[in-house]
Order: sequence, then C-alpha cells, then structure tokens
Amino acid sequence: MPLLVLFNKPYDVLSQFTDNSTPARSTLADFIPLKQVYAAGRLDRDSEGLLLLTNCGQTQHQLSDPKHKAPKTYWVQVEGNITDDALAQLRRGVLLKDGPTLPAVAERINEPSLWPRTPPVRYRANIPTSWLSLTITEGRNRQVRRMTAAVGFATLRLVRAQIGPWQLAELQPGEYRVVEL
Repeated sequence: MPLLVLFNKPYDVLSQFTDNSTPARSTLADFIPLKQVYAAGRLDRDSEGLLLLTNCGQTQHQLSDPKHKAPKTYWVQVEGNITDDALAQLRRGVLLKDGPTLPAVAERINEPSLWPRTPPVRYRANIPTSWLSLTITEGRNRQVRRMTAAVGFATLRLVRAQIGPWQLAELQPGEYRVVEL
C-alpha cells in the first residue's frame, strides 16, 4: 500500500537515514522507525520543517522532480526589516550564480507560532529581524537562503511549512504522520 509520511524535521538532522561521518550526526533513522520509506526531496541540515517520505517510487519522483513544480512554502526569519523593494525583487525572480530564479510568492508575515530552536537563532539587540513567507516552485541547493541574500537579507531561520497540498500543521519537531495514498 503506497504511503506518504509527513515529518517535521528538526534543526541539525540530516534528510537521510544513514551517516558515515565521525561522530555520526542525527538522521531520519533517529525519528522514523518505518521500513522502506525514502525522502522525496531534501531539506538542509540547518533548516527545519516539513519533509515528505514515501514507499512509492512514482510518488517520490512526482514530489522531487523539478518538472512537476510542486510549490514549497517556507517561513523565513531574516536579519533586518524586509523591505517592499526586496519583496518585489523576490516576486520577479532574482539572479543567482547558477542563473535566474523563477518568480516567487513573497509576503511579509508576523512571526509564526513555532517551537524554540536548539540552538537558538543568534540574537543581536541592535539588529531587528523580520519574517516572510516565500513560496517557490524550484528546488535548487540552498535556494531560499541564496534568494534572501541576493536581495540583501541574511536568513537566520528557515522552516518549510508546506509542499503542494501537504502542510506541517500541528506536527512538532521529530513527529511524523502517515497518510495512505
């Protein structure tokens, strides 16, 4: 039976089941005891939030292949107060070293109600932070971080909230929910 696993990947966890480094780092195997499921896409070690896993090769392909362009929504905490101009640039698409990005849906948001991050995001009393929601349809390496940097705002915290129709919802870090397809 085809399954989809919605997992809230904690900060500092690899998006794979094994790690050959010494000392070993935390992996999906530390949280998900299910057999024969594989990540459909990746989420960087220093990013948090929704990661989808499946036991179905066709589903994995559809979720992770850039041709299918499943929209991914991220909540991004940036250093400084995000400007209207920076949001407009993100909406048009920005030029990165590996070429221009597709236009994104970019909106300023209030700080989302999230779990505390361990370790906490660096805090500087004299530099404000702000939050934005950024929805992209590509999946380049560290793309969201590179996009916010390209418009002058360093990413401090990155949480993926949604992939296509699937949302993080009430899942806490390290929790997962299985959906039958």
